Amino acid sequence: MSSLGLALRDSSTMLRRNLLHIRGYPSLTLNLLLTPIMLLLLFAYIFGDTMSAGIGGGDADRSEYLAYLVPGILMLTIGGTTIGSAVSVSMDMNEGVVARFRTMAIHRGSVLIGHVLGSVLQCVASAVLVGAVAMAIGFRTTDATVQELILAVGLLTLVSLALTWIAVGMGLVSPNAEAAGNNAMPLMILPLLSSAFVPVDAMPGWFQPIARYQPFTPAIETLRGLLLGTGIGHNGWLAAVWCVGLALLGYLWSTSLFHRDPK
Repeated sequence: MSSLGLALRDSSTMLRRNLLHIRGYPSLTLNLLLTPIMLLLLFAYIFGDTMSAGIGGGDADRSEYLAYLVPGILMLTIGGTTIGSAVSVSMDMNEGVVARFRTMAIHRGSVLIGHVLGSVLQCVASAVLVGAVAMAIGFRTTDATVQELILAVGLLTLVSLALTWIAVGMGLVSPNAEAAGNNAMPLMILPLLSSAFVPVDAMPGWFQPIARYQPFTPAIETLRGLLLGTGIGHNGWLAAVWCVGLALLGYLWSTSLFHRDPK
């Protein structure tokens, strides 16, 4: 079998393994989904009228704030789901699973590829589930075209890929699963410090650079424009640059850590 064929075969095997692992531990996925769903319901029903009045200049309309809120919640969902990838990779590294794989005649990179592909599928599925909850409570994409919706799914997938590679690296450098979860927490905290809940211009002046110059804000603004059928301005290419840069950085970091000789 050619090297490419071996890589594809072993990567698909590792993907199936990780999907079975996710299915075998549903509590981890449910715990990671609980936070974005609770935030969605909390901000929509408890703070919705107040937040919409503040953003809209006096008109309290929960549906308008829900439309603003959902894209940020979807990005937060992806960030939270990738924490599970860091935990899973750390468990494999520290429980001897990877050491066993190293002794087998398999493509070495397939172990990480299986984790990454499994995580991306899980991220997209989680975003779909949270999106379904949002639709159930009134979120609509009626002004978006089919092309914009396809691009929105593509953006969610690209963000999932970029954050997963970063999470894999965090899992590889962590001494245990608990540390991996803690190290990956910024992937869920950064969306809270972005334009997910309020516009950047409405934030205190000293805090605006923190919210504006980070990867989640342009990604959220791009997703918001695609889902609502509004303009995205320069946020589209900024989001793409951030995603490609983080994916490349995470890939190089993770593969260099993984291919190091074990101590």
